Amino acid sequence: MSEISDKLQQELLSWPGVTVHDHRFGGIEFRINGREMGHLHGDKLADLPFPKDVGKKLIAEGKASPHHFIPRSGWISYYIKGIDDIQGAIELFQMQYERLTSYGKKKVNNNNETLEKSNLTSSPTTTASLGEPM
Repeated sequence: MSEISDKLQQELLSWPGVTVHDHRFGGIEFRINGREMGHLHGDKLADLPFPKDVGKKLIAEGKASPHHFIPRSGWISYYIKGIDDIQGAIELFQMQYERLTSYGKKKVNNNNETLEKSNLTSSPTTTASLGEPM
């Protein structure tokens, strides 16, 4: 691995419950609660599975690109051109982390009514070495 992969892996593994595994198509895969958050292909590309509507929104906002192999799915690709792109990758993984850990979490709606969901670990924040907390 290189500096980019090392920094991303270090950050993601600092979040409660995140594990790293070999990815079936090469690279490394990050999981939370047994579900894939996304994976890295070396230092140049991160792929993350989102629901189609979320993936389309991220693409429309310029935060990601259509997946390089299955562009009409909810999967998105994030191209890493250099060290400065690490923060964007972390933000996408954080969105995914929060989405995958929010199942079962208590939330309050606009009427201050509690919606029952189970409790979970706290959401991650980036380390000072990688920038400001998110």
